[in-house]
Amino acid sequence: MKKYLLIIALFVLQISFGQQSTTTYYFIRHAEKVDNSQNPDLSEIGLERANLWNKIFSEVGFDEIYSTDYKRTIQTANPTAAAKKIQIKLYNPKTTAIDSFKKETLGKKVLIVGHSNTTPNFVNQIINQKIYADIEDTTFGNLYIVTVNSDTITHQLLKLL
Repeated sequence: MKKYLLIIALFVLQISFGQQSTTTYYFIRHAEKVDNSQNPDLSEIGLERANLWNKIFSEVGFDEIYSTDYKRTIQTANPTAAAKKIQIKLYNPKTTAIDSFKKETLGKKVLIVGHSNTTPNFVNQIINQKIYADIEDTTFGNLYIVTVNSDTITHQLLKLL
């Protein structure tokens, strides 16, 4: 019995230590927009996709949600932010200092909603490698997951939708 209690205690400690030092980023592009104007809303299909992202993320305990300051990105993040009761933080991909961003988000689970040309670049900056190319204009289902644990960085691209 003591052996099992010790194993459980070690497991709990490992989880709590891991949660403190592991940062996980989830990067997505905004959903489909109504047109190609300067700052369009999401289309009906885009709103459906935003709700689908919320379902996909239902089991993820986000600490923070970031979006660029555009209707389409905010509307993509809104269903998840509302469900998680998290205020969306705005960021500018042109002026965000990566090292500062990493420090601010250390040990957290973070959703970041961007654009076809900013999301892969942001991922590349977080992983310190140029691996991911801009997203095609017709692609809206890419999910980039980056996990940072001390000096170890893992990343993957899932094509979900």
